[in-house]
Amino acid sequence: MGVTMLQIFYVSVLVSVFLPYADSVNFNYPTVFNFGDSNSDTSNLVAGLGVRLDPPNGQNYFKTPSGRFSDGRLLIDFLMDAMDMPFLNAYLESLGLPNFRKGCNFAAAGSTILPANPTSVSPFSFGVQISQFLRFKSRSLELIAKPGRKYEKYVPAEDYFGKGLYMIDIGQNDIAGAFYSKTLDQLIASFPSILEEFESGLKRLYEQGARNFWIHNTGPLGCLAQNVAKFGTDPSKLDEFGCVSGHNQAAKLFNLQLHALSAKFRGQFPDSNVTYIDIFSIKSNLVANYSRFGFEQSIMACCGIGGPPLNYDSRISCGQTKILDGNPITATACNDSSEYINWDGIHYTEAANQFVSSQILTGKYSDPPFSDQMPFLLTLKF
Repeated sequence: MGVTMLQIFYVSVLVSVFLPYADSVNFNYPTVFNFGDSNSDTSNLVAGLGVRLDPPNGQNYFKTPSGRFSDGRLLIDFLMDAMDMPFLNAYLESLGLPNFRKGCNFAAAGSTILPANPTSVSPFSFGVQISQFLRFKSRSLELIAKPGRKYEKYVPAEDYFGKGLYMIDIGQNDIAGAFYSKTLDQLIASFPSILEEFESGLKRLYEQGARNFWIHNTGPLGCLAQNVAKFGTDPSKLDEFGCVSGHNQAAKLFNLQLHALSAKFRGQFPDSNVTYIDIFSIKSNLVANYSRFGFEQSIMACCGIGGPPLNYDSRISCGQTKILDGNPITATACNDSSEYINWDGIHYTEAANQFVSSQILTGKYSDPPFSDQMPFLLTLKF
């Protein structure tokens, strides 16, 4: 039967009940710990599994593949810039003399909220990432307790763990991946178990002293070329913007329940600061009004094969070369990625990530809102 108005009303009431507990947002954090998937992975999957990420990935800002699934910076990079903080080093990246004083990134591409299974892209589910954080914290405290204080400049100070910001951007793969084996109704029925796992993770972090949480909801998955190519072959399943309606419907309901969970957590633990960010609305607005924001393409991938309308083929990832019909084919990039929202059919371009970050920093898309603290200048590194 799909999403009912009763379901939406029920979740909306839950959200409104807990809104009075909202506190103002403070951007003065000594450190940041991030958990998530490819939307904020700064090289954990590449380092952890030895996954190859070839050019043209990273071609813009880093000029080389940086472990990020994009042509340049991710949303997390722009947000760290805005807080005048260095880019987060990946927990699993052992080379390059990583410094974790200002934080650590546990996000890994392909990760899910639910525990991984043998067919999962990433074994680093939300629960595993939190376990990695617990190991990181205990090891950091061991190191700074050693005489000589030689590790102080490399790992967070003890009080940073309580004062730091815990950013979470995960759930996209739980929803998008489920469509390959579940109906929309079956997927919706699985949301409580997914969110129970999410809540369990929040509580584990809280028990370790985490108090400042920053939670991104899930974007419009139906507007990704990968999902349009697989599930949008029937035009009746697409909306007016060319996005797969079922995927976006699922994302909306998941987000309503995630919002309710965030508000409930804030109410249960009044000494916590929980900021919920509506990424879905920002990205949906971008797709619907792409030309107004200076983009030429809303859904078509910059890096891929096949040309319009999607330039996407699931058999060849961006930068790869494979033999198709006896001929070597390489998935190459478009001439100007700044004209595209989508980089490789799944992930956003640096230009789109910069737009999304600028919208987040208006404060209008968060609960609680923080627009009273604007203007909030986004400092860019060139």
